[in-house]
Amino acid sequence: MAKPSQDVNVQTLLNEHPFSPFQWAIFALCFFIVLLDGFDTAAIGYIAPSLIKEWGVSKPALAPVLSAALFGLAAGALLAGPLADRLGRKKVLVGSVGIFALACLASSFAPDLGTLSALRFVTGVGLGAAMPNAVTLMSEFCPEQRRATLTNAMFCGFPLGAAFGGFLAAWMIPQFGWRSVLVLGGVAPLALLVLLVLVLPESVRHMVAQGQPVERIRAVLGRIAGPAVQGVQRFVLTETAAHSDAKSGIGVVLSAPYRVGSLMLWLAYFMGLVIFYALINWMPVLFKDAGLDPKTGTLIAALFPLGGVGAILFGWLMDRFNANRIIAVGYALTAVSIWFIGQCAGQLGTLVVVVFVAGAIMNTAQSSLPALAAAFYPTRGRATGVAWMLGIGRFGGIAGSFLVAELSARQLSFGDIFAVVAIPGVIATLALLVKEFAGGKGHGGNGRLAPVNAH
Repeated sequence: MAKPSQDVNVQTLLNEHPFSPFQWAIFALCFFIVLLDGFDTAAIGYIAPSLIKEWGVSKPALAPVLSAALFGLAAGALLAGPLADRLGRKKVLVGSVGIFALACLASSFAPDLGTLSALRFVTGVGLGAAMPNAVTLMSEFCPEQRRATLTNAMFCGFPLGAAFGGFLAAWMIPQFGWRSVLVLGGVAPLALLVLLVLVLPESVRHMVAQGQPVERIRAVLGRIAGPAVQGVQRFVLTETAAHSDAKSGIGVVLSAPYRVGSLMLWLAYFMGLVIFYALINWMPVLFKDAGLDPKTGTLIAALFPLGGVGAILFGWLMDRFNANRIIAVGYALTAVSIWFIGQCAGQLGTLVVVVFVAGAIMNTAQSSLPALAAAFYPTRGRATGVAWMLGIGRFGGIAGSFLVAELSARQLSFGDIFAVVAIPGVIATLALLVKEFAGGKGHGGNGRLAPVNAH
């Protein structure tokens, strides 16, 4: 038990105590937020064929519906980060889950494409705000030696939610119609919302950095460390990230110690989503044009997003070695494997293996970037830093959707298209190496204590 007069360092406390049932509960809640985020993000793709059939619309007419959520995701992330650094992670998380739950539920009653597009944008705003704050909150309750592993494991909820949604939609749509998928996408997060309000705590690191009452901090830490915090009158916070004098989250992200690292994180995440959306949207079409049976091409393309759970392995490696280099190697291997897809036309067995391997490496590298960003920024700018990387990166998804269309219009060959799509992997690799050599390792730096006195 700490002596009443003794200062207790919050991160040291988290590092030295076993990962408690309360921290596992926080992990589970954040995991399910990200799982439902993945489900709702992917839902529109699963119901698109039903929309074409029921409403008699053309494929090009669906473009606004398909892209509306992407613009909403970007807007939500860019707005929510600064808000969370000012108001707290929990308030913004609860609000964002409520927004995407209600908007997704309302989407199930949409009478036309225009209404559905507007509601998908609002859904995207909530989804875009929820993801980075779940990452930030989870990372701030982790011991340093396991932070990347646990954060990446939580982030695996996204591809699992997207894949799980596909299996559910395949069963639900024939039974109950396409609207049932959106009803489930709204009702499930509303049920989760009750648990978030009752169980989810505010980040202790945020509360210390904001100078909140010591009783509130002690109450949360008491559920992790028990008697060790009884009677403690002052908690302190050691920032191992470089010090910035900026007062706002945006100011920290763009301040001199973080500017180059921020730009490189944005560039890497942007390029990763260029690859992801270029391939996830266009691989079935490209495979069909290369002579594959449409059903076979679709099944092979569906292998690409399945490998995101490899992020747990990358998290383990990031906790033990240089995280920038681990992810840079991932993007370099992504570039090689995507180029190799373009060399496999007509070799069905090889194509299946290469598409799966490329997806596993690419999704693993991409899913590891939020943990890297969370470790890079100090508490006062962490939510903004993670959210702005995710938000600006979303425009890479929009760019990727148009990239292959442009390459196809220029009549590039199958191999040449995949060679061009591989280039963003090289750029992401270089961006992470620049981040490291510019001094942005995400650890070390000028540690400072931010004390909180009893109020």
